[in-house]
Amino acid sequence: MTRTWIMNWARARAIQALFGSRSKKFPRADEKREAAPYVTLTKLEAGPMTIGVSFQIDFLRFLSASGELDPATPREAIDPELLLVLYRAMTRTRAYDGKAIALQRTGKLGTFASALGQEAIGVGIGAAMRSEDVLAPSYRDHGAQLLRGMTMVENLVYWGGDERGSDYAVPRSDFPICVPVGTQVAHAAGAAYAFKLRDEKRVAVTILGDGGASTGDFYSALNMAAVWRVPLVVVINNNQWAISTPREMESATATLAQKAVAAGVEGRQVDGNDVIAMRHIAHAAIEKARDGGGPTLIEALSYRLGDHTTADDASRYRDVEIVRREAEKEPIGRLRKYLTARGLWSEEQEKALAKDCADEVERAVAAYLATPPQAFSAMFDHLFAQLPESMRDQYEEARRFAPKDGGHG
Repeated sequence: MTRTWIMNWARARAIQALFGSRSKKFPRADEKREAAPYVTLTKLEAGPMTIGVSFQIDFLRFLSASGELDPATPREAIDPELLLVLYRAMTRTRAYDGKAIALQRTGKLGTFASALGQEAIGVGIGAAMRSEDVLAPSYRDHGAQLLRGMTMVENLVYWGGDERGSDYAVPRSDFPICVPVGTQVAHAAGAAYAFKLRDEKRVAVTILGDGGASTGDFYSALNMAAVWRVPLVVVINNNQWAISTPREMESATATLAQKAVAAGVEGRQVDGNDVIAMRHIAHAAIEKARDGGGPTLIEALSYRLGDHTTADDASRYRDVEIVRREAEKEPIGRLRKYLTARGLWSEEQEKALAKDCADEVERAVAAYLATPPQAFSAMFDHLFAQLPESMRDQYEEARRFAPKDGGHG
């Protein structure tokens, strides 16, 4: 009993030394807290118990699938310079995406998760963040990562099976790609908690799929983030499929955004194929968090036009006619129509951009293929100062199967 008490005391002292004493911003358990402003309390009994609430989830779209702009769109959201940055970033993402798939199909890259048709989500988020903020991405978020400074070479090295690709030169504080579903929400919530304890004006942003919104990690992290009002933005990329499981079989809620209500978090829904609205809503949520307004959950509606990953064959479970129909709503063509109609984009500019993107991708591929792979022993060297005898057989097996030509794939 005494030993347990001492261990708990020592652990508490270590945490206090790391983060400092409790900030005054963190309420005591017995302090009165007001209801979130986006939830209406319809009836209150005497005492602390709430017995009835109502809520509303707003949907945001500025740019239609046909390229028509809502007259109510804020002027700052359609600044021509900003729109051209967003358009070029989405086009660059798609060019890289297509080449990565081709590399995998020819045995030069490992399994890859395409963002085809979902470029506006990553690009909109990346454009809304500041360099000092932190991104905790899933495996389909290279649109945001590339815009934040991760290089194509780094991403190719990672998907080629080399963890050195997660050691980004820029941005240094961003988390590596998270393959386990939903756990990155807890990582981001922890980072946001640290930002608040340290009184840093930084925001943690994380992206997950619709399937990830049904995991325990997602719910636990959102609950913790709301209680402590940490600077966190959680974006659900609702592309309608969790591998082969359709959205209607994942959750019985009318929207995924309303899952925020149970946690006491603001929930918003946006057209994830409208990069103007995507960037606008992400920016508003990020700056709200930076100013102490607490976390926000954003559901971005999109559609996964490609396979879940290159290890999947979506034609086995999807209606090809539905895919074709959804492809007409994709984000790049939508923005191109708007820019062209207003004289901000031309066919000559499109050809030049396509060439620039293709050239950049080819240079990245050449650099990736020329990157010497790590020795097979690296996976052991980075875990153990001295290899345990119990792992000797695994070490020898890895030696036998190590590539002899030093190539990729």
